[in-house]
Amino acid sequence: MLCSEIEIPVGSIGSVTMKAYCPQPDPACPRQFHRPGAVICPGGGYQRRDYNEDEPVALALAARGINAYVVNYHVSPSRFPRPQQDVGAAIHDLKTHAEDYWQDPERIVLMGFSSGGHLAASVGVMGRAADIWNEAGLDWQRDVRPNALVLCYPVITAGPYAHRNSFIRLTGSDDPKDHAALSLEKLVSAQTPPTFLWHTWTDEIVPVQNSLLFASALTEHHVKTELHIYPEGPHGISLANDLTADPRQSPGMIVPDVQGWFDLAVRFIHTQTF
Repeated sequence: MLCSEIEIPVGSIGSVTMKAYCPQPDPACPRQFHRPGAVICPGGGYQRRDYNEDEPVALALAARGINAYVVNYHVSPSRFPRPQQDVGAAIHDLKTHAEDYWQDPERIVLMGFSSGGHLAASVGVMGRAADIWNEAGLDWQRDVRPNALVLCYPVITAGPYAHRNSFIRLTGSDDPKDHAALSLEKLVSAQTPPTFLWHTWTDEIVPVQNSLLFASALTEHHVKTELHIYPEGPHGISLANDLTADPRQSPGMIVPDVQGWFDLAVRFIHTQTF
């Protein structure tokens, strides 16, 4: 296992760190063999980055032949678009230095959980926001656009089903009118990458309608979409097993029926034709 923390410049506005988890290359393997990679955005309501959606997920992906990278993106009091620029810079770094990680630069998936799902999805739909990327010295199509999205119980909408606190922390405003521009189901286009979504019907914090609205918008724009809705499970369950369950909340955070999302997502990542 190659495990390191990298500091990445974000244009002239600062830097961000990223943790890389890459399976140790076999010396006998041809150098041109490159793996898919997943850039992970843990959730935490843009207030923190939750550990159970961080290293445990990265290690599980690395064990399945997928390079994993966790972005320590800026959270509150930082505001939009700084988290998006952090993730964009991380993707650009991987594209630029793919050989260092045995990374296929054309197979970079952006994976996000909860508010990290909003972050991942926003990077995937904001191709027209050139000013955001120019400020970070990036071009969305060339440097930033991920090849696919994996969104896990994501925050999407700023409408009636919003996780309002995520938008308050991201914008610094408690006025829903200031959140509307970041309602991602309205920003989907034909350029949005292929997307894998999953949610639980009983999510009490981020309603399942967030995934349903995004999936509907993807379908309208003919974007390849895979959606899985599980009947039971609380918010924030990550891998839904004992590796990511909060012991203070178990067994509610261990849901065997939901654990299958990970195998499905791994298949999605490995079999995508990007």
